[in-house]
Amino acid sequence: MTNGDPVLAAGCVLWHRSPLDGELEVCLVHRPKYDDWSHPKGKLKRGEDPLACAMREVEEETGFRCEPGPRLATIHYPVNGRPKEVTYWAAEATEGAFTPSNEVDRVLWLSPQTARDRLTQPRDRVLVDELLAALRHA
Repeated sequence: MTNGDPVLAAGCVLWHRSPLDGELEVCLVHRPKYDDWSHPKGKLKRGEDPLACAMREVEEETGFRCEPGPRLATIHYPVNGRPKEVTYWAAEATEGAFTPSNEVDRVLWLSPQTARDRLTQPRDRVLVDELLAALRHA
């Protein structure tokens, strides 16, 4: 089904507490190239540590710096006949502001259930569940 070395990527399930009511919100990014909603993520640069990549991608795609938390799942799926591995962390947004770009034109801060429903790929939904479990045990 797939061949070659896996494409390695990393990302975060970015969260914060709503400034309005203090409720947990999850950040999703919209990528116009794919017209999808996903967690911020991207490919590792040569020699880059996965966590450093995840934090870099969060800032590049959302404009927010973040404080990394527990490691979450590594998601595996094929892309153009090659395996892809994306390692995720929970991460709390600390400071920043979103600026639209060609890569990400919109972000949404949503309740966990609404975020689960909005995610385009079902494989990304388990990450919201993992985030909630990690925060309950923190």
